[in-house]
Amino acid sequence: MKTYVAKTAGFCFGVANAIKTVYNMCETQKLVTYGPLIHNAIVTDQLAEKGVRVIDNFEGITDETVVIRSHGVPANVYDELKARNIVFIDCTCPHVKRIHRLAEQSEKDGRKLIIIGDKNHPEVVGIMGYATDCIVLKDFEETRNVNLDSRLTYTLVVQTTYNYEDFKKIRGYLCDLNLDIQIKSTICKATAERQAEAEQLAKIVDIMIVLGDPSSSNTDKLYRISKQYCNRTYRVETIHNLLLNNFKYDDKMGITAGASTPPAITEEAVTFMSELENSNNQSFAEMLDESIVTLHTGDVVKGRVIQIQPGEVSVNLNYKYEGILPRNEITDDPTVDISEILKQGQEIDVFVVRVNDGDGNVQVSKKRLDAQKNFVELEKAFNEKEVVKGKVIDQVKGGLIAIIKDMRVFVPSSQISNRFVEDLSIFKGKELNFNILELDKTKRRIVAGRKELAAIEQNQIKEEFFAKTKIGDKIHGTVSRIAAFGAFVDLGGVDGLIHVSELSWGRVRNVSDVLKEGEEIVVTVLDLDKEKGKISLSLKDIDGNPWNNAAEKFTVGTIVEGKVVRLVPFGAFVELEPGLDGLVHISQISEKHVAKAEDELSIGEIIKVKVMDVNQENRKISLSKKEADGALYTQTDAVESESFDPEIVPQVETEPVELPVEAPIAPPPELSPEEPALE
Repeated sequence: MKTYVAKTAGFCFGVANAIKTVYNMCETQKLVTYGPLIHNAIVTDQLAEKGVRVIDNFEGITDETVVIRSHGVPANVYDELKARNIVFIDCTCPHVKRIHRLAEQSEKDGRKLIIIGDKNHPEVVGIMGYATDCIVLKDFEETRNVNLDSRLTYTLVVQTTYNYEDFKKIRGYLCDLNLDIQIKSTICKATAERQAEAEQLAKIVDIMIVLGDPSSSNTDKLYRISKQYCNRTYRVETIHNLLLNNFKYDDKMGITAGASTPPAITEEAVTFMSELENSNNQSFAEMLDESIVTLHTGDVVKGRVIQIQPGEVSVNLNYKYEGILPRNEITDDPTVDISEILKQGQEIDVFVVRVNDGDGNVQVSKKRLDAQKNFVELEKAFNEKEVVKGKVIDQVKGGLIAIIKDMRVFVPSSQISNRFVEDLSIFKGKELNFNILELDKTKRRIVAGRKELAAIEQNQIKEEFFAKTKIGDKIHGTVSRIAAFGAFVDLGGVDGLIHVSELSWGRVRNVSDVLKEGEEIVVTVLDLDKEKGKISLSLKDIDGNPWNNAAEKFTVGTIVEGKVVRLVPFGAFVELEPGLDGLVHISQISEKHVAKAEDELSIGEIIKVKVMDVNQENRKISLSKKEADGALYTQTDAVESESFDPEIVPQVETEPVELPVEAPIAPPPELSPEEPALE
């Protein structure tokens, strides 16, 4: 197999500069990147191992330095960094920076900005942040359908990784419209060269390999260009994602790589293909020894398991070297014990990855053979809309990773349930049913979801719940969500609502004061509406209803203390105990005339009231502050008069004292009728 490698394959200048900067600085300081540094999961994982986190906002950033990725960011991001006094390193590609300047100049000149590119790509999102008004056109079709105002002037820029041939077509169309458009060709020179090389290479080879991350825009464009000229074009993250046993040894293979693909991945692919080519030449000694099989890279052979260790399995291949089967070539599920998959002495088929790894071993893979078989099964499930079972193993940006038929499958967050789920980590480790939503054989991309299944499953659970549940039942549940008006409770796949008024017999201001999300509770079913699927619940203890013995606890005529909890135009409600309120009518607040209850009382005030009436059946208690105050005054007067009782005045013994004899007091003279009495 002859291998040809594109000269410009791999990192472009902007990406290489960003990678070099971060790798050098992460050894001496804490770094975070605002979004993935580049579109390559391998690089992102390697940086994570070095402590470089990926963030999407600046909350909680204090002692870390923020790295602006090569795609660039909108102008307001810089403003926020400065406002928060956050130290940052700008690794924006110089070619992208140039577009930012052109966008700013277009704004100053009063020209409307036109951007040719993908509006969801971070580079384009960043460019849009430098113009208050712009148009984003994805392709020629969108360009042809857009209505441009001949009275306006325009500036046109292009995403740096855009397909150059597609851009030329768009440019020609716009030039024919006779509009005032300043067209700036901002496609990166390296991108144009890489695309031209991919086209030339694809024309002369039998197989074309495009190396790059599935999320890489420029890698996708290389794949589409190559596919036009070479039908056997494959897009893979690494060469090991490619199944080679169906290829011919005399095939000519071309290799190129996206701008965010590390050079090591390209070098690995070249080395692998060289070994595949060289392994076809069998030595004379091997030909004489018929007891020893001949192995080539890419072969599928039978082996016998001879030793199982936590990280790898040794396999007897009837070859001069043992086969080494690493854990990651057995399964992608990190939670699986490989001793449960393979047993000593078991005969298995393996794929030969490398004949000699330099240590006298043959590197083999079981997972890649399983992937072939399992991919066919998943393809069948996709075409026939079959339900497949899988296990969620990890949470990633935008969704989850599940293992289905021993293959890693992406599950978007919007497809994990038929309702919004804030914390996706609750699914980690769970086995669930899935539908295969997308399956790209060339890119080895599989997307699954369970939104429709979740809706069907929930309807079944609801049917069973309503069939077996009746009003008054006590049920165990888990608080799933707190709202201002109450709390939602998961009753085992079905949600019920506890209204705030049913949280306690007492008054509740904030639901979170009573319940917390994730808390396990016992609730009582108040109402069931099967047609609307609504379930009303109560957290109140029915036996603890304070109205049950209100008449006994608060007998008519007694004076008790209470707290003013609500003021209304006709009086004030006073809480006698949690869940038990009585009304002091405005006429019963004071002996004097009261226009407004708030003139005499305030919420939270503790007052004495007299129980005037208790209507336990209608849950009403009439109270009087006026009567309580009057009774208290009477009691006080009585206490004061009793304090002068001579029987309780202490007697003090004293010596007798002789008093002087005084003259008798004469009676007052009678008044004549003419003399008025003195007042």
